[in-house]
Amino acid sequence: MRKGILSLAVASAAVLTLSAACGDDDSGEAKTGSGSVKGKIGVILPDTKSSVRYESFDRPFLEQSFKAAGVQYDIQNAEGSTQRFQTIADQMITGGVTVLIVDGLDSNSAAAVQRKAKSQGVKTIDYDRLTLGGVSDYYVSFDNVKVGEELGKGLQKCLGDKAANIAYLNGAPTDNNATLFAQGAHSVLDKVANYKKVAEQAVPEWDNQKAATIFEQMWTQQRGKIDGVLAANDGVGNAAVSILKKNGEAGKVPVTGQDASLQGLQNVLDGSQCMTVYKPVKQETDAVAKLAVSLLKGEKGEATGKVNDPQGKRDVPSVLLDPIGVFKDGVKQVVDDGFVKQADLCKGAYAAKCKSAGIQ
Repeated sequence: MRKGILSLAVASAAVLTLSAACGDDDSGEAKTGSGSVKGKIGVILPDTKSSVRYESFDRPFLEQSFKAAGVQYDIQNAEGSTQRFQTIADQMITGGVTVLIVDGLDSNSAAAVQRKAKSQGVKTIDYDRLTLGGVSDYYVSFDNVKVGEELGKGLQKCLGDKAANIAYLNGAPTDNNATLFAQGAHSVLDKVANYKKVAEQAVPEWDNQKAATIFEQMWTQQRGKIDGVLAANDGVGNAAVSILKKNGEAGKVPVTGQDASLQGLQNVLDGSQCMTVYKPVKQETDAVAKLAVSLLKGEKGEATGKVNDPQGKRDVPSVLLDPIGVFKDGVKQVVDDGFVKQADLCKGAYAAKCKSAGIQ
């Protein structure tokens, strides 16, 4: 990835996030490229709650790609509401979208949108999350089982092979990715004879406050005898860290995370989180934009494999990308890629920690 482009995208993301927070996104106004290709690409992002990535990275990177291709596009965020998701989809289909990229909040609502789109001759692409029982033409994501495997391998590296009680804080039960993360993590950790699962629970809607409550209950029930926390993303991981800090155990109990968020990376630098999983979003947006533009032009999209949808009993042509496990010595790569700004990461007390990690 080119640092200059990433930095520009991140800078513009701040403005976009502010705009969305003020409700400017409600207008549904399409952002228009200068090309002459007939039709339009619609993108529905799920929320701003489960991860900061959607407005900070996905939106600006997608805009960049569509502008470069000279195509018309409309990117909107459902802000966690399935009703808003449906309304946006209806507006986009009525407004002339011919390719719809969907990152669903749950499979039922996303599948309904895809069926309606298909009935109107609109091609659909599942983005980041596979819609179970859906009718999407393609799926673009990171390999989410591998993400879970990286989480599992990361926790194993931080714990070693000593006897350990492990608590699992999984993602939203309505998010198929969360199921795959857990599957991948268990495929690694369940094979270690000295590890024992003492608690496991899904965090509704990836809500960090609920995650803190859930983990505090786990901690109390286990009387503090938890040696490692398999947390499905950085927000959930930070929630666990907050409870460990409250009990004077932060840095002593390894905690995982995912998304290489600013908070997550700072936690990795200070040792309160043992690792995170970095998914270079630019690779994902580039892949889905390339596929969408091909479909817009009436060309056949290129897939690198297939992913099975057990509910829909079909194999979906897919483009899957590889995630990267990041420990303290790998934080520099995330900064070098421009995914986070050094100035933001290395503020105050983190300046010395960055320096010790080779970030200067």
